[in-house]
Amino acid sequence: MERRERPVLWLSRRLPVALLTAILLASCGRVEQPLNTFDSRGPIAERINELFWPVFWGAAAIFVLVQGALLLAVFLFRERKGKERPEPKQVAGNTRLELIWTVVPTIILAAIAVPTISTLFDLAECPGDAMEVEVIGHQWWFEFRYPDSGVVTANVMVIPEDTEVCAKMTSEDVLHNFWIPKLAGKRYLVPGQETEQRLYADDPGEYWGHCAEFCGLSHARMRARVVAMTRADYDAWTAGQLLPAVSPEPGSEAERGMEVFLGGACIGCHIIDGVNNPDPETLTVPAPDLTHFASRGVFAGATLPAQLDPTQADWEEGLRLWLADPPTWKPGSFMPELGLTADEIDALVTYLSTLE
Repeated sequence: MERRERPVLWLSRRLPVALLTAILLASCGRVEQPLNTFDSRGPIAERINELFWPVFWGAAAIFVLVQGALLLAVFLFRERKGKERPEPKQVAGNTRLELIWTVVPTIILAAIAVPTISTLFDLAECPGDAMEVEVIGHQWWFEFRYPDSGVVTANVMVIPEDTEVCAKMTSEDVLHNFWIPKLAGKRYLVPGQETEQRLYADDPGEYWGHCAEFCGLSHARMRARVVAMTRADYDAWTAGQLLPAVSPEPGSEAERGMEVFLGGACIGCHIIDGVNNPDPETLTVPAPDLTHFASRGVFAGATLPAQLDPTQADWEEGLRLWLADPPTWKPGSFMPELGLTADEIDALVTYLSTLE
């Protein structure tokens, strides 16, 4: 008789465990976690963590108690081979127990709800003396406007340290969600409505964020960056942002790049102050203002050049790849393939690199 081989059950049983282990190890691979919500860098994010941890540990304790009681019941009262157990006594009701399991959860929920609601209302209201920044969500980038100074920028919000900032937010198209985890919680950007988000950075630094609401094909590529500066550096940044774009030297590669910009499809959506100023009465911003494009250090929804391979993570190289084929780097992008030649891309990269 031919011997049948037993199926290799150990592989099917251990494969899910191995995959889960690999995923967990991969998640711990990076030392720097730019979207780490537990690494508070300001009092607003700290308030959220102060609320989160007691609720988390309380929920963990309840989970252990409930699961422990369940496992205890399963093992103590399980059916054993060769040992019969009498039918358990059927109980119609127990007023004391019913009161306990009704009152205790109510008290627990109230203990969670009161500080939660208090914190939510407190963080939702901006103080009257806060610095205002308008945040406008687009598919798929964030626009930032500073009403007090008139600065308009994109993808990178610059704020002074130790200053309360009130982000007044809305959306030009679909529902977005502005989330800078080290500085604050999440807040929706709703078309036709204005919501507010408080931001506060204790120290100068770079704080990454992301759109936290699915908003279309390139939702995963809609990032943001908040840069906190000293007051002196912030004032200098504001003064620089109000200047028109630097004019390229006559006959230079940068001037040729400006001609490519003016002669192509770029001017249909992008603005460069001092180059193609629009009528202020009909001003619309379908795409980021490029007047000080190079000063941001990121583009394409703040995903490039960071998402390139570390060996290629060069700003100018990333810009060449973006200009050659935007839809590849941001699927669904409203910036089409421009049909530029390699020489035109090089000239445009040179020109854009001067816009600091």
